[in-house]
Order: sequence, then C-alpha cells, then structure tokens
Amino acid sequence: MSTPDDFSLREGPASYQHALSGLTPYNKYLLPTVKRLLGPPAGRTLFEIGFGNGAVADHLASQGFQVSGIEASHQGLARAHASFPHLTNLVQGSLYEPLTERFGTFSAVVSLEVIEHLYFPRRLAEAAFALLEPGGTLVLSTIYHGYLKNIALAAFGQFDRHYDPLWDHGHIKFFTRRMLTKLLVEAGFENVVIRRPDIIPQFSRSMVAAARRPLR
Repeated sequence: MSTPDDFSLREGPASYQHALSGLTPYNKYLLPTVKRLLGPPAGRTLFEIGFGNGAVADHLASQGFQVSGIEASHQGLARAHASFPHLTNLVQGSLYEPLTERFGTFSAVVSLEVIEHLYFPRRLAEAAFALLEPGGTLVLSTIYHGYLKNIALAAFGQFDRHYDPLWDHGHIKFFTRRMLTKLLVEAGFENVVIRRPDIIPQFSRSMVAAARRPLR
C-alpha cells in the first residue's frame, strides 16, 4: 500500500500533463541561451532530467549531442516516443532512483523548468552532479524571481496567476539568482553563471544557470 509520501514523490510527477507535441514557445525562448551555455556538441553525451514531450532532446540531438534522459510523466513519455521514435534512450525514470548505476555518466546534463516543481530540489542538483563526468557541464533553467519582478507581479494583480495554488503539480519552489547559486554550490558545482534571457533582465520570465563539475 502506498504512503502519502510515495504518492507525492512518484505518482504526482507521473500524472503531470504535457498538452503539446513539438517545441513549445517556452522551449524556443530558452533554447538559444541553453545552447550558448552548453557549448559545441562535438559528439558529446548529454542527459536530460525531465525531458517532457521530448522536443528539446530531439533538438539537441539534431545539433550533434548523443542524448539520453528520463521523464516521470506518463503522458510526456508517450508523446516523446510517438513523436521521436529514433530517440531510443528517452525512458521512464525518477530522481528517486540511482541514476548513475542505470545510465552511467555524461559530458553534459540539462534540466529545463523542472526544479521548481520538486519537493526536494537538492535531489536534482545532487543527481546532476553524479551524472556528470569530471569537468562536465550542467545547464538548468527555472522561473526567475527577484525583488523588482515580485513587486511588479503584485502591482499588476498577477500574484494568483503566477503562484497559482490550484495548478496540480505546479510550481512549489521559487528561486532567486542567489538561492539557485547556493543550491548548485552546495551540490559541489563550481563556475556557476546565470543568464536571464529577456531584454530587461530584472523582469525575465526564467533564468538559465550553467555550472561545472570540478575535474577532481
């Protein structure tokens, strides 16, 4: 019999809904920054934590990365397999399993707009660190929060929409640049850089972080 914790950690993400196939507008917004931070593909191996409908994995594979990844959502996994059957290394998986034992290590790890949905965001940072080869690169994105943006959300009546408590499996963790940096440094990463893709960075929708696993 499942406990409430089993449900919240496993069944919750498994039932997350991915309504669209192909690259979403938000994917297209993030990808230029993601690719700059990843650097040249040059046959590098890449692991995506939470590949959603598989479109980003397919795009990065088309650039030359050798892509693998996990997704908890049953619907996301089904869309990925239907849309990109050639990506045979996109599979069902969870942060609550020993990923390195199952998949090995990679030269890059990507996770886009996942960490804000997690009860335990340290699990993602720790899993990414373990999945990387020494010197490997993590690129991670999440919704941006900061003083001016938070004031603007309240001033323009967007608080309920942005922090929507009725969105099943929605955003439950809200990161500033400082707290995202702290999370990555705690996990052992170095050379943390954070980019905000919008024209006015203080009001960016998301931020994209890159960090490196030390060589030793």
